[in-house]
Parts: sequence; structure tokens; C-alpha cells
Amino acid sequence: MASQWQNFLRNLGEWRGSFTGIAADGTQLESTPSVLTLAGEDDDRLVRFTLRRWPAGTAMAAGGGPAEAAGAPSRAIEQEYRSLGRQVVFFASGAFSKGSLQVAPNTAFGGEFGFIGTDRRHRLVQLYKDDGTFDQLVLIREFRAGSGAAERPPASAEQLVGAWSGQAATISADWPEPELAESRWDLGAAEIEGLRLLPDGGFCRLPQRVSHREAFVLEGGWLPAPGRMERLIRRYDASGAWISATHEVLSRTAA
Repeated sequence: MASQWQNFLRNLGEWRGSFTGIAADGTQLESTPSVLTLAGEDDDRLVRFTLRRWPAGTAMAAGGGPAEAAGAPSRAIEQEYRSLGRQVVFFASGAFSKGSLQVAPNTAFGGEFGFIGTDRRHRLVQLYKDDGTFDQLVLIREFRAGSGAAERPPASAEQLVGAWSGQAATISADWPEPELAESRWDLGAAEIEGLRLLPDGGFCRLPQRVSHREAFVLEGGWLPAPGRMERLIRRYDASGAWISATHEVLSRTAA
């Protein structure tokens, strides 16, 4: 079974895309072009992370990221990784779940879900304010440079409704090896009503408030192709501590 580091390496490459804020009421806020590079060095024992972002309103290229005449980025971040922290777990496809390890009073809280296809990445960040109330989403749509990959259609009830089945891999906070199990999800109108449907085939489910006194779950999902679904689920216990993350790969079940 591949290690966490080997799963992380599935994300190597140059990813051109955008960051889009989505307010608590569903209103889309500003979008900013981005170029994220994950480059392996020293026989992939080191990964160099570079993220460049341009101001809101900057023209975007058809294949993601800024247009050629966009000029210099307004923000740039560089980091090096030789190991991974406990706050992030990677699954066999390269998909990952990242977030706060503990809810704490008067402290901002958040979680990120990252899905990856051959030439696509779909990421979603869920942010909470210091008082534990939901603040906003950040949708990150990324395309491998030069691939010509296209954005998925917005998620809809018609795409989601029905029975789905496949496999789930769960990684616990105290045991890094994934536990595999069969998974099934039956989606009716009531279940879909509890989801937030997003551009690029995305969806999520989240509590309006998080607390260190009540268990809760964060969830993100993606429809990477017709009849195919992926879910990432991040669970916290009644003390606000992170306890596990699950990645599900599902296919629509014939009626």
C-alpha cells in the first residue's frame, strides 16, 4: 500500500486555476487567478511548493490561471516539504483532507478537501469565524498546465439523485493506514436539500456552527465524470478533536 508521501506525489505538476469566495448565503464573491506548482527534487524526497495569485479582476486564461498580459502576481508563497504533518491525510488517488486538529474557543477553524483527476484538481475550503459560526467557502478550480482540461458542469439535483456504491478508505487520527470498506449512498430529495451545490461539479455539507462541546462532520464532494462521484468526510468528536477522514469513490448504481 502506498505511503502518505507517495500519495502526495500524485499532485506534482503546475496547476493553473482560480480561487473563488462563496459567502454563507451562496453569493459568489471575487475570483483571483492562481498558479500553483508542486515540484519534486532530490529524487522526490523534497517537494517545493509555490503559489502565485493575482488581484481580483485580473483577466483569466482559457486554460486557467492569469492571461498572458496579467503582469506580476500580487502574492507569492514558497515552501519546502520533506514530511507531512498530522493535519493533512492523502489517499491512494492523491485526494486529500486537511484541517484544524482541534476546535478551540475564540479561534478560527477550517477544513480543506482536495480531489484530483488526471489533469484536474477541485478543492474546497470551509472557513469558520472565531465564534464558531460558518464564514465562507473558497472554491479552487485547477487545471494541469497545457492539458486543455475543461471545467465540469455545476452540480445539480438531477446529477446527484439516486443510489451510489463503491469503496471507502478511512484514516484515523491514531492510525495512518487506511481501513477499506464497501460504501453505499442513497440520495433522495431530502438528502440533496441538505447539500450546497457548487460550480465545477462540486457539493458540500457542513454545520452552521462548530464547537468543542459537540461532535460534527465536514464533507466535500465532486462529480469528476458522468455517473462518478467522490466524497471526502472529516469527523470531529464531542470535544472538538479530529478523529478520522474518509475518501469515497462511488459509481451510480443501475436502477
